[in-house]
Amino acid sequence: MYKMLAIDIDDTLINDAKEITPGTKQALAQAMAQGVTVTLATGRMYASAKQLASQLELNVPLITYQGSLVKNSQDDRILYERSVPAEAAHFIFDYCERNGLHLQTYLNDTLYVKEQNEKIEGYAALSKIPYTIHPDFKSLADQPSIKLLIIDEPAKLDEIAVELRKEIGHLVHITKSKPHFLEIIHPEGTKGDALRYLAGQYGYDMSEVISIGDSWNDHELLEAAGFGVAMANAVDSLKQIADYVTLSNNEDGVKHVVEKFVLQPTR
Repeated sequence: MYKMLAIDIDDTLINDAKEITPGTKQALAQAMAQGVTVTLATGRMYASAKQLASQLELNVPLITYQGSLVKNSQDDRILYERSVPAEAAHFIFDYCERNGLHLQTYLNDTLYVKEQNEKIEGYAALSKIPYTIHPDFKSLADQPSIKLLIIDEPAKLDEIAVELRKEIGHLVHITKSKPHFLEIIHPEGTKGDALRYLAGQYGYDMSEVISIGDSWNDHELLEAAGFGVAMANAVDSLKQIADYVTLSNNEDGVKHVVEKFVLQPTR
């Protein structure tokens, strides 16, 4: 019997209209009524994830910033936190300034950018989160960032990722949450690290945990769980490591998993 369910948000829990469908809400409510712990595992900020958690009436810790912050949605207590190492942060700030790249940093659940542009406007609209323009942006490298995010064209980010891994790959974990979002976090700040920690807090064995995701940053999440599920709309590399591929995010893929493996276990 599965006791815990960890669900990615974008392109997994929510459909392309950025909504949690009534059917998915109902299925998750039924799972929770049966005693299953349901949490979110997202690259989003805690403040953004909490908005969706409230729609589902979740009152458990949430895995946010890829896993770099696990925070209780009931009392905002921090349970697990990992910041980007200072040496790596300084390198990335310098690298982005030198190459004219758009960089975002996150301090105390506040999103900071150097200047107003289309990239931050689009990101803020997607996450439904405000942002702060910091005139002396480079000085923020001196503070512990929970995550650093570079936004650019997918092919360009792939090249940047290769270069960054060569220079600071031993200090950080580099992943993509979307084709145009390159995320840099602490090596122990992945969704998989956070999921293992959280399951341990509840006393669950990892074999009792289901995880669901769609993107590159969900690899560690699926690998950590006893049963890893990829969405039909997931990237191919995630489908290859998944134990099961469900329907797409526009076809209530999460609801399908809950009904098939949690409410009516027929695995």
